[in-house]
Amino acid sequence: MHIPVQKKIRLGFFVAFTVIIVASICSFLVTKTLLDNARWMNHTIEISKSLEVITKQLKDAESSLRGYRLTRDSTFLRPDMRERSIKIEEEYMLLRRITADNRQQQLHLDTLKKLLGKKYQQLMAGETQLSTHQSDTASVREAEKWMDKIDNKVQDMLRIENAKLHQKSRLQDFFSAIWIPVIFISSLMAILIGIYSYVTLTREFRLQLHIESRLKSYQHDLQQNIKLLNKSNEELEQFAYVASHDLQEPLRKISTFSDRLQTKYGEQLPPEASDLIMRMVGAVGRMRVLINDLLLFSRAGRITPENIVKVDMKDMVQEVIGDLEVSLQEKKAVVNISALPAIEGNLTSFHQLFQNIIANAIKFAHPDRQLVINIRSEQESNQCRIYIEDNGIGFDPAYAERIFLLFQRLHGMSEYSGTGIGLAICKKIVDSHHGHITALGSPGKGATFIIALPLTQTLYNE
Repeated sequence: MHIPVQKKIRLGFFVAFTVIIVASICSFLVTKTLLDNARWMNHTIEISKSLEVITKQLKDAESSLRGYRLTRDSTFLRPDMRERSIKIEEEYMLLRRITADNRQQQLHLDTLKKLLGKKYQQLMAGETQLSTHQSDTASVREAEKWMDKIDNKVQDMLRIENAKLHQKSRLQDFFSAIWIPVIFISSLMAILIGIYSYVTLTREFRLQLHIESRLKSYQHDLQQNIKLLNKSNEELEQFAYVASHDLQEPLRKISTFSDRLQTKYGEQLPPEASDLIMRMVGAVGRMRVLINDLLLFSRAGRITPENIVKVDMKDMVQEVIGDLEVSLQEKKAVVNISALPAIEGNLTSFHQLFQNIIANAIKFAHPDRQLVINIRSEQESNQCRIYIEDNGIGFDPAYAERIFLLFQRLHGMSEYSGTGIGLAICKKIVDSHHGHITALGSPGKGATFIIALPLTQTLYNE
């Protein structure tokens, strides 16, 4: 099954977008883990540093007391216990702040606070004993005992921080383990998608070049065919003109000879011969009308950009009504003309178009009522529809398309005259102006011809 190129490209972009999303999520998680680990590492370092400062101050205080006992050098007592206690208090408050979000560490700090208070009392008591030159072995052992408790508590707090840091490190190891395969797979997919897109677009580009080449070839062939067709049309029109002109001469001779025969020998001919001559004259007349109509059909709709003008349709229809004034008076017809727009086209062709349709309405007027012809228009965008309605004898809607064909008649020659070319000429004129003509009919009620024409001949203007 062939998949359209649009779907292939859409699928490729979807896969690429999915890969980018997955890679971005993994990058975010790994980066977040690294930042958390860095934050916890700094957090642990700060706690370890503060705890180290506290234990160091305590041990330095004990060492200073022992050094003074041994050497009696007062420099061992500087700084004194109060200054050391202030430093220890600052570090303790710092621990309070940086472990404020950890309930367990806060409880350890509460215990550490009590131990530090007890240790401070012992150190102050030891300093007092030095001033009185007293030495108590039991107090020294008691001080070591409380110092061990403080060390244990400090180790407990460090173990909590190290456990959290270890947990974060394991999470980091996990993401680091999956990060490399994700990057590899994402890169591989991106490369494959890039190669696929390149191959697909290259193939489509070559196909497009091939199609353009074929289109140019077809266009060249079409132009050649158009030239041949135009040449053939010109030859056919010339042939029709010459044929109609050449046929006129035999008809004139037949008509002349029949007139002379009837004039010179009419009294001597039997009635049957005179009747035959009259029939021959009638046939010659019909032949002449047919040839003239064929000549008109061959020339109808022949328009060029040079003979396209803006035609005021209402004035042009008024001229047609004036040309058909005698026929309209014979039928006592009433013609109602509404507002009509100005349309680009060939004035002569439009005149012939409306003259044929109105003459058709006069020819097929209903014998039992006055003929009424209504001409109106509807305009939409660059299109105009002109309606020519009459209340004549009408026609069966089944023949709505047939009446525009050449030599097609719905009535016999004995009923209505004509060659069946008039409406075919109308269709040819409308088609040459890029329009459309249709007819609606109802037997005994009348007919409506609808002519759809563009207001401007865009093709010729271009």
